[in-house]
Formats: sequence, structure tokens, C-alpha cells
Amino acid sequence: MSCRQILGTIVALTASASLFADSVMEEVVVTAQKKEENIQEVPISITKMTGDRVTARFAGGEDILALAQAAPGLHVETSNGRLAPRFYMRGLGNADFTQAASQPVSIVFDEVPMEKVGFKSFPVFDVDSIEIGRGPQGTLFGRNTTAGMVHITSRRPTEESEGYVRANLGEMGTRNIEAAIGGTVIEDQLMARVSILHQNRDNWVDNGFTQEDDVMGGFDIFAIRFQALFTPSDDFSMLFLHQRQDQDGNSASLFRANTLSQGSNDLNDNYDRDVVFFDGGDGNPARIKSHGTTLKMDWDLGEYTVTSITSYQDIYDREARGDIDGGFGCLFTCSGPSGPASTPFSPFASPFVVNVDTGSVIDANQLTQELRLASNFDGAFNYQVGVFYFKDEFSNISSNQSAGAPAYTANSSSDIENRAWAVFGQGTYELADDLKLTFGLRYTDDEKDAQHIRFTANGPAPLAPISLQDDNVSWDISLSKTTAAGNQLYARAASGFRAQTIQDRLQDDPTVTTADSETINSFEVGYKALWDRVRLNAAAFYYAVDDMQLVAVGGADNSTRLLNADRGTGAGVEVEVEYAVTDNLIFSAGFGSADTRIKQSGLATAPCGSGLCTILDPIDANGNAVIDGNSFQHAPEWTLNFEIDYTAPLSNGDEIYVYTDWKFKGETQDFLYESIEYTFDTQFEGGLRAGYRSTANNYEIGIFARNITDEDNVIGGIDFANLLAYVNQPRVVGVEASFRF
Repeated sequence: MSCRQILGTIVALTASASLFADSVMEEVVVTAQKKEENIQEVPISITKMTGDRVTARFAGGEDILALAQAAPGLHVETSNGRLAPRFYMRGLGNADFTQAASQPVSIVFDEVPMEKVGFKSFPVFDVDSIEIGRGPQGTLFGRNTTAGMVHITSRRPTEESEGYVRANLGEMGTRNIEAAIGGTVIEDQLMARVSILHQNRDNWVDNGFTQEDDVMGGFDIFAIRFQALFTPSDDFSMLFLHQRQDQDGNSASLFRANTLSQGSNDLNDNYDRDVVFFDGGDGNPARIKSHGTTLKMDWDLGEYTVTSITSYQDIYDREARGDIDGGFGCLFTCSGPSGPASTPFSPFASPFVVNVDTGSVIDANQLTQELRLASNFDGAFNYQVGVFYFKDEFSNISSNQSAGAPAYTANSSSDIENRAWAVFGQGTYELADDLKLTFGLRYTDDEKDAQHIRFTANGPAPLAPISLQDDNVSWDISLSKTTAAGNQLYARAASGFRAQTIQDRLQDDPTVTTADSETINSFEVGYKALWDRVRLNAAAFYYAVDDMQLVAVGGADNSTRLLNADRGTGAGVEVEVEYAVTDNLIFSAGFGSADTRIKQSGLATAPCGSGLCTILDPIDANGNAVIDGNSFQHAPEWTLNFEIDYTAPLSNGDEIYVYTDWKFKGETQDFLYESIEYTFDTQFEGGLRAGYRSTANNYEIGIFARNITDEDNVIGGIDFANLLAYVNQPRVVGVEASFRF
């Protein structure tokens, strides 16, 4: 089915849905502009996920990667397992796998932006809502939000004592246990809530090289969150939030050599989901330990509200290691699988032995402080102003063992400090009863300092320190018109700023690459409608990124190089519809398209290092692939998601429920250059929850399935070894039960 056919189907469903008028859709409240508003009145393309849309996706041990394609234009992927998710919005993201890399999609947990990818990996549990705002959010949320943001909000303490326990048990020894309890501690003054999560999966992947069974793929995760809400008076509240996680296991990404064939992007007969052939990587360990504390205070001063948010986040133990070549044996010349020693080629035949075993140990912390003043006037004009401070410190020790190296050992260290401060303001003026103008400005100053050291046979060799500084003024302006039927038309223009970047992973190249700041100008028009049984939100957008930051990964030396392109552009549409077919049957769907293009005449990068890829780009005089006109990395041409939620009431007041969710993404290019092997066709996954719900006794029992059709979808590859690929998670089917009290 083509993008046009899919979009036409959604529009047709919407048109037919508007004929019904038996019930009223519930109001959806969002905080995309740091205040509570009806989603239909916010001049931003935004999705809010609650209830089963969240619960179903995180069944069976899923992590934050489950948000991929859960909303129009949203894509999530990783080459570092669960520890380093990378987010893309409207095609714009960052494919850099290094831990100091900045992302143009900001992940915000409980109003605190999480800068480093390690912070973004915190488990999602006991969640009230997930908001996905598309387009630049620079005025209110600052730098590194040029593509958009994902805001995850925990369930808050309540006056009434309540809680729940939920347990999922599935294939491969998957266990997901989640619980929370909260309520009043001191009447009218103190409420609290404690939430816990324990996720496990047994090792389920064999190592065919060592002939060991079930030695990789497992994880063990524990996370806890404590909240205390202090309300000593009607005009003051203080929320204390502390959370920590301990993730461990053998779940770094599983790289699989020779699983693609030259001239094809299909997985070949060498691929077996349950088996890898690793001669390095020490079992693919992946672990992270972190904790964070946030203190939010609100003062109600009548016509004004003052808010202070102070947060400190700390990753104090993060380590990952992997067999990056995905096998052993031939690097460039053999076409056979990286199989056991009985295969026709010798796995130890010089000079084709491959042993690229890399890893890193990371510590990071960040401190943020926001102070803002918001007006609460009854008149036509309201505003908010504020100041923001950010500081993070990052330390990385990289280790590797390359072909010919005697042992796995530390080869470099990187220490990077980032400081930023900003002042911002946004105002809304009602020009008329049906016409509203919103406008905002933000000034940001950003500085980075880095010290890199190479470890050589002669001892540590410090490189010259690097310091980068830039400042920027971001802005946004929107005009929204309420129609006679109560629907909204809006137009929005916004800019954004992604700060400069310093590379943190050193290889054989003697230089450390950097990338200058990038800026974006984005233009969007939208329509939001609410009928008795239908909610419709649609938008069309165009953006242009100047000095676009890119990362060239791979090539013959498997290097990582930062660079800037003169320009990048993106254009597309987004449509979301929610249709209450009956009081017990709800259909929702979302579609997004993004046509992205790199624009710089003659810009080129090293092509596939193995020499086995079928390169589709022109090759310049230096043997590099010219990428001018190519689409962005990991930018699906389109995404589609839909959900069906059916509840069958029983005569005793209980219910039988069925919920299914499906996600699709169109053609996606893995590298900056275009090749047949690393351009992936349409992919999809589906999920299911079904069971029995006792409304009187507050329990549920049922079944669940993730990746229900067991799709083998290629997520990405590494191009210096033999047509290597890594894939999605397998099907997990299981049972679940929950009890609320």
C-alpha cells in the first residue's frame, strides 16, 4: 500500500466517522507549553499517549525503544542495545552512537531534559502520560530540541490511598513486575508515592563460535521512584522526586556478520536469530547504574505563579562491550557465513582475521535549574518568563582490540564539560474571541570544553584541549483561528538551535572532529477538529536546517567523524484520528511522511568499507560517495500506527477487553551514502493484549504478545565488515495479571 493510499484510507475513515453523533470524546489536556491546555487548542502538532497505549507497548520487558512509530513521524533505534536510544522526529535525528552525542529530539522526564543518551535509557513505568511534540521547541525547552521533544510524566501522589501490582511472564524467561503505592501521609500537608520495576529476561542466544548455548540476550533491571508532595498551604507546594536504576545483562546489540548478501537488503540463509558467532566481546555485557533527584516548588501568588525546578542526575557506572565485527574469519574477500570452524574457510587464516572488540566505561552527571514566572490574568494577554542553567560532566574510557592487537585494552579517554544558560519568554494574546497570537524568544549561551588522552605504548599522550562556544536566539510565533464549528486552524513558524558537538570516541585518526552549531527554521500549518465521535489533528510542515550536523560512521577504518552540511531540508504531513465507533470500540491511527534531503554540492563521505556494498551514489575523485541530495540517516519516508481498543461489558459489570497496536515504517536509509544493502524496505510490528477485567474486584488477567508475527526487521548495520546487520527483538508471548487497590 502506498503512502497516498494509506493517507486516503485515514481521511475516508475520518469523513465517515463524523456522521455519528451519539457520544462525546473526552478532553485531552497537554502541557506542551508548560501549562495545562486542551490539545485541540495548542498550535503545535502533538500526540498524547495514556492508558493502554502506554501499558501495552511496555509489556514483555520492552524499554523506551517501544515508542518507535507509536506516533506520526517518531522513530527510535539503537546500535547500543537498551543503553543508548536515538530518537528521530520528522526525519531529523542523530545517528551518532557515541555517548557524548547531542540529539535534536529532547527526552524530558518529569520536566527535566535528559541530555546524554544514558539518561534517556531510564525505564518507563508508572507513567501518567507521554507527550510527543513535533517541530522545534526551542523557546520553552531550549537547545537540542530542533526536531521536537518527548515528555514522560510519572503518576503523581494522590490524597486517596491507592496503588497497583502488575506482573507479566513471557517467553525466554521474560518477567516484568511493576508496582506502586501512594496516598496521604499527613492530612492536607504531605502525600507520597513509591513505584518499583523489576524486568528480567534469560540469556537466549547461542554463541556458535564457542559452542556455548544461551549466553547472550538477557537482562536484569531494577528501578525505583519515590515522590513526596508537600502542601503546607493553599499557595505553596513542593514535589520531591528521587529515582534510580540498576540495569545489567548481556544485552548489548548483537552484530551479525554476512547476514546480508551483495545486491540485496534481505536477510540471507546465514541469519539465525538465536545464534551468533562471536570470537570477542566477552559475552556482550551491558550495564548502567544511575540515580536522579528533582525538587519542584510552586508558589501561587494570585495573578502570578512562580515555579522552580532543580535537578541533579548521575550515571555512576555504565559499561558496554561488543564483538563489533559480528563474527570471525574473512573481512573483505570471503562471502561465506561467519560460522563455526568447520566452514570451508579457516577462521584464523591471515591476513583476513577480524577481531574488532570495542567497549567503554562512562560516568556522567548533569545539573539543571529552571526558574519561571507565569501570569494568571483574566484578560486577553498572559505570559511566562524564565531563566535556565545547565551543566554536565562526561567521562569516557574507550577500549578495543583490533586486528593484530595483542589484547583488549583501554586506548583513550575523553572528559567533556558542557555549560549553558538561557533566558526565555513566551506570551499569548487573544486578538479576538476566535483569534489567538502566541510568540516567544529564548537566548542561549553554550560552552563545551574537552580533554582527550590517547594511551600508547609509551604512556598517556594528551591531545590539545578543545573549547567551543556559541550563542543563539530562538523564536516561535503562531496564529490560531477558531472556526464557527469550534475547530482550530493554525499557522506556526519556529526556529531552533542545536549546540556544537565534540567527538568523544577516539580511533586511529590522530584528530578529534567537531561539529559547529546547527539552526533550524520550521513552518507548519495545521487543522484540529473535534466532533462528537471523532478527534482529528492534521499538519503539514517544511523545515530547513543550516550547518546541519552529520556523523559519518564506518568506512574502511570503522571511524566516526563529525561534519557539517551546508543545509538540510524536510517536508511532509501528519494526520491523527481517533474514532469512537461505538461506546465500546475505539479506533485510532496516525500517519506521517517526511521527504528529507542533504543539500551541499560535492559533499562526500567514505563509502562502505568492506567493498561489498552496491553504492548508488556518484563516486568522486577521492573514491568517496557524493551524498548531496540523499535523505537523512534513519529517516523513514513514512510512518503509520493504528490501535483498536474493544471492551465487551458483561452482565455482572465486568469486562472482556482486546487491544491491538500496529506500527509501520517506510523505506529507510541507514548510512549517509545510499546503497542497495543498507536501504531498508517497509517494516512492521504488531502487539496484542486481551483478557478479563473485574470492575468490582479491581483485577485483570490476560495474555499479551509483542512482535506478534515475529518479524525479523533489520535496524541497521556496520559497513566495515562483511555486510553486517543487527535486528529487532523477537516475538514475546505471555500472560499477565494486575490488581489495583
